[in-house]
Order: sequence, then structure tokens, then C-alpha cells
Amino acid sequence: MTDRRLRRPSPEMTMQQTEQLSELVGEIYDAALDPSLWRDVLGKAGAFVGGPVAAIFAKSPTALTGTLYYHSGDRYPSYRRLYFDKYIKLDPTTAAQYFSDVEQPMAVADIMPYEEFLETQFYKEWVQPQGMVDAVTAVLDKSVTSAALFVVFRYQEDGLVDDETRQRMRLIVPHIRRAVLIGRLIDLKSAEAASLADTLDGLSAGMCLVDADGRIVHANAACHVMLDAADFLTANGGRLVARDPAIDQALQQLFAAAGDGDAAIGTQGIALPLRGQDGVRYVADVLPLTSGARRLTGIAYRATAAVFVRKAALDTRSPPEVIARTYHLTPTELRVLLAIVEVGGVPEVAAALGIAESTVRTHLGRLFEKTGAGRQADLVKIVAGFATPLIG
Repeated sequence: MTDRRLRRPSPEMTMQQTEQLSELVGEIYDAALDPSLWRDVLGKAGAFVGGPVAAIFAKSPTALTGTLYYHSGDRYPSYRRLYFDKYIKLDPTTAAQYFSDVEQPMAVADIMPYEEFLETQFYKEWVQPQGMVDAVTAVLDKSVTSAALFVVFRYQEDGLVDDETRQRMRLIVPHIRRAVLIGRLIDLKSAEAASLADTLDGLSAGMCLVDADGRIVHANAACHVMLDAADFLTANGGRLVARDPAIDQALQQLFAAAGDGDAAIGTQGIALPLRGQDGVRYVADVLPLTSGARRLTGIAYRATAAVFVRKAALDTRSPPEVIARTYHLTPTELRVLLAIVEVGGVPEVAAALGIAESTVRTHLGRLFEKTGAGRQADLVKIVAGFATPLIG
């Protein structure tokens, strides 16, 4: 019998599937304004990628804690609770997911040999009992200590993640990322889309609504402050203009394209870089308002797009990431290194990570080779040397 986990990818998307993608993208953006839609949207997104269950959540590779934001439903709800209560600490994929590039699809086989994954306590006690075999994950955003992730879980009937699964993930992740970033700024809970502009007037993030020619039809208080400063953004003849010519050209093209809906604007306009004369960095996200439930806002305010402007997060790497890059450690090697610092010897690390002692010794040998350390105490000193002086 052929192993269903090793199925070949199917041919390219049909016209019907392309239309399905277009409709899905519109629903993803609607969820940015109405969080109650996420459960249904994630179910459709998971089905499009190739899995029955999908979720958006955050994980920390250092604290080994997590927060679930939205999910499409569970086959086994008790296992979801178990993951955040216990098994997140045993999940061998966490560190690699955190260090991966934003929007880059990643499956188990991209992180570690699949055969090694099958031997972990995490697989035996959490993955296998659910009939799960794999998951494809992509980072939506990162901070110094955690990463927000979109994940689609694969079960025995779905097979392992293949090239088709990764490609479908790439098609929708940019849209989910934009919707999540904008939704995080709005955090409406349950507001009507038509009252969006009124609701946003109190936001600290700048927001303005523009028509296809870039004319400002509404701006919240924070946006007025930015425009009055006439720094990186200004109002010229009633039109929203960026000081940087290249960014301004991109903005005007996006405003014009937004009139034709989500498909026309595509993945452009996600986190456009802006920079103040004082060097402070900002990003702008452009959301079309001519598709789905968002049309209510567009019609009410004669707008084709909403522009959200926020300060860019500091590009500061966490100490574990600096260590990994300095010594060219794999995610698994970093995981073992941090466990050695936290819990001590080989038996304790093996128990904490849910892997064999022989596997820990193998990774320990590689750590000695890459860092030049001769004993475990030296590894602890190396990690301590990278600790930030602002903590502890």
C-alpha cells in the first residue's frame, strides 16, 4: 500500500481554484475589520492550503509560552489546551519557527529529519494520538521575544507537507499578515465596518481614508498630527503624499489599483517603509475598501483605500537569535544549548525536551565543535555573555 503521507503534489490550480483564492483573500481582509469572521476564514484558508485545521497564535522560544488568537476549530479540543499547558515546552519546532523569515512556509522536514521527529516525546504524546502528521507554518510578525504564526495542520488523510502545500501557503500568507497587522491596530471586537472611520478616531496609530486619486476623505486625530508635521507624510492639495518620491509613487499606484479590489492591489502595500527626518522609522499598510464587507466603508466615505501608519518595531534581535547566528547553530542545537543552561545535564535535558539521551549527546558534541567550548560549564558562560544588561 502506498504511504499517503508521501503523495505527489497535484497539478497547478484550476480556474475554479483561482476564483476560490480571490474570494478567500477578500474574506481575509474583511476579518481585519471584524475579528468574529476569523474562525470561518481560517477554516477556508486551511482547506485551501491543504489541512482541516488552521490557527493564528504567538509563541516564545525563550519563555516557552504561547497565546492562541484565532482558530478554525479542533478535532480534539483537549489537545489544544494540553499544548499550551504542557507540550509547547516539548515542541521541537518552536525555535526554528521563530528564527525563520517572515512569510516563509516551514514544515517539520524543513526543521529536522522527519524520522528524528517521530522519536520525540512531543510526537508520541501530542501529535500521533490526534492522527496528525505534519504542519506548515509561517511567521506573520516578530518581536524580540516572540513570533506571531499562521499554521495549517495536516493529518494522516492529508499527508506530509509537499511543494504544492508550500506554494498555496505562499499565496495567502501575505494577505493574512496584512489583515492581522491592521486588525491588531484596530482591535474592534465587534464594530460595524461602516462605522470604521468613527471608531478609529481615538487610535494612536494614524489612519486615513483616500480615494483612487489619493485625496484624503477622512483622517483620524493621529493622522492629522502626522500631516500637520509635514515630515514623512503630508497633504498636498488635499492628496496624501509621501516625502520619499519612490514611496510616494508606490502609494499613488496602490490608491489607483485599490479601486479595482483586492486582486489588483495584491500583496503590495504591506508595511511600506517610511522614515522621519529625525531617523524614526514608520510603516504604512494599505487596505482596499472596494471588496467584501469593506465596501460599506468605501461607499460611506467615498474612499477606495484605508492607510494605516504606525511606528516600526525596533530591529533588535533576542540573545538566543544572536547566539545562533554567531555560532551558526541549527534550531535544534540552539534548543539543546538553552536547555543545558536551564536544566543541566544530558539526562535532564533529554527528559525536558522529550528526546533520547543519545540525541542530546550528538547535539552537545556539535555545540562543543562550533563554539570551541570544552565542557558544559563553558557553554553556560557563553550564553551568559550574550545576556542583555537590561534584564536581570
